[in-house]
Amino acid sequence: MSRSRNTALNYARENHARFLDELKELVRIPSVSTDPQAQEYMKAAATWVADQLHALGMSHVSIFSTPGHPVVCGEYRCPLSDAKTLLVYGHYDVQPVDPLELWQSPPFEPTVQGDYLFGRGASDMKGQLLVGLKAIESILKTDQLNVHLRFLFEGEEEMGSPNLADFITQNQDRIRSDVALNLDSGILAPDFPSITISLRGLAYFELRVYGPASDLHSGTFGGVVHNPAQVLCELIAGMHDAQGRVTLPGFYDRVRPLDRVEREELARLPLNEDYFLKVTGAPALFGEEGYLPVERIGARPTLEVNGLYSGFIGEGSKTVLPAYAMAKISCRLVPDQDPREVHQQLWDYLEAHAPRTVRWELIQHAASPAAMIEPDRVEVAALSRAMEQVWGVKPAFKREGGSIPVVAQLKSILGMPTILTGFGLPDDNLHAPNERLHLPTWQRGIETLIHFFYNLEE
Repeated sequence: MSRSRNTALNYARENHARFLDELKELVRIPSVSTDPQAQEYMKAAATWVADQLHALGMSHVSIFSTPGHPVVCGEYRCPLSDAKTLLVYGHYDVQPVDPLELWQSPPFEPTVQGDYLFGRGASDMKGQLLVGLKAIESILKTDQLNVHLRFLFEGEEEMGSPNLADFITQNQDRIRSDVALNLDSGILAPDFPSITISLRGLAYFELRVYGPASDLHSGTFGGVVHNPAQVLCELIAGMHDAQGRVTLPGFYDRVRPLDRVEREELARLPLNEDYFLKVTGAPALFGEEGYLPVERIGARPTLEVNGLYSGFIGEGSKTVLPAYAMAKISCRLVPDQDPREVHQQLWDYLEAHAPRTVRWELIQHAASPAAMIEPDRVEVAALSRAMEQVWGVKPAFKREGGSIPVVAQLKSILGMPTILTGFGLPDDNLHAPNERLHLPTWQRGIETLIHFFYNLEE
């Protein structure tokens, strides 16, 4: 191991406490991108990230306005003119905190308990964003990088990145790079590093069902007026069959089947039924028959209800027949499904099954295709070797069940491939109360990226 590499690693270890204090600063900013009241917090988070780039000595650091939340960009030019250019991507926005009463500590007051930092965004992905910045700091404060860097940090990932594609299209010269490094992922366990080679896509909808002009007395009008809440429940219930398959017409037509070799490779991962029962606390698992749990979460598409609303939902009773019912529905998509086709498939299902006693409206909020990452790139090899240098074991390749719109956007607009990594854990409570970050793994992540950048030079 080179002396320069060791010096950078020692710098990271010696500055761990300060790195953690800075992460706490960022977590304290309630940058919930879907909250209309959080505009000033979104600007504050973007400014905080831009200040970090300035402190690292990056050039051309700018905060760009969009129709939504700001985008932060910057650049680093290494002494080697012919060096590769790497785009470092991250997002500073976080999910809403609801239900607030289930948090054991205030979501925007980061709290250390044992080996964990609790707080909204601690893992997804403010902690991962700092992994990248602090690895780069550790090298630049002790040595130099021999790769050009560009930075792209957005504030709308948690709402589907609705304005990012236009920003990329309009700012190609600021963003174009040989490859992107996306830190918005995780590993399988504290002792089991992994690299993500596939992401599912997303099609997100809001389904509204309308009945009478206003809420009605259920005693006077029940049995005469069709209840929109009942209609909505029946429509949703029909979206899966008894085998757990989605019933939208044509939903599986483009789904790429798993071959024998990949099924054998996925079966090696420590993601069996017992694992999912332990992590989720569910009494039993559910899903499409004929597939292992690890196959269902990464290689098969899904349809899930993310939220329901109708009528009276307060404490006590109120005998009301609601005028309106609403459901939030998301479909996770696999190669080669098209979000536009899935929108049409859901529309066709509703046309065929919604009764004439109600009217309905379907709104699409987000759409992004699935993405495959090339596992044989030199950057993937450099990352794999870096993980082995830190963990002492070779990482596994895995499919990720979630969606990251920018991966597909960079590929479609700029033809740019993405290396996907990150150091969150499956039990970090992402998008849920009591989100947390495992600090020993976080420290290992910083050291892994230090190795990664040096491995790129070899």
